[in-house]
Amino acid sequence: RTRPDHLSGDKAYSSRRNRRYLRRRQIKHTIPEPKDQRAHRKRRGSEGGRPAGFDSEIYKRRNEVERTINRLKNSRAVATRYDKRAYVFHGTVTTAAIKLWLRP
Repeated sequence: RTRPDHLSGDKAYSSRRNRRYLRRRQIKHTIPEPKDQRAHRKRRGSEGGRPAGFDSEIYKRRNEVERTINRLKNSRAVATRYDKRAYVFHGTVTTAAIKLWLRP
């Protein structure tokens, strides 16, 4: 197994448990803090802790990657993965990516 350098996620993954898990394994993350969690932290004052680090530029990049993967899944062969062998599936994904790239 390999440990990722950075992890991006949406607000659904913004829990103390997830952040603690990532911190313990020294994985940097970009996960926005929901308004209710932010308000609760501020209400607790100095005991609430400091705000979670958040880089909006990296978060925008996550959205681009997510949309690109969704476009790739418009190809039925990529979405359902009929291919048994990994190298054949890799070729299918590459073909779908080229079709996406060449689309006007």
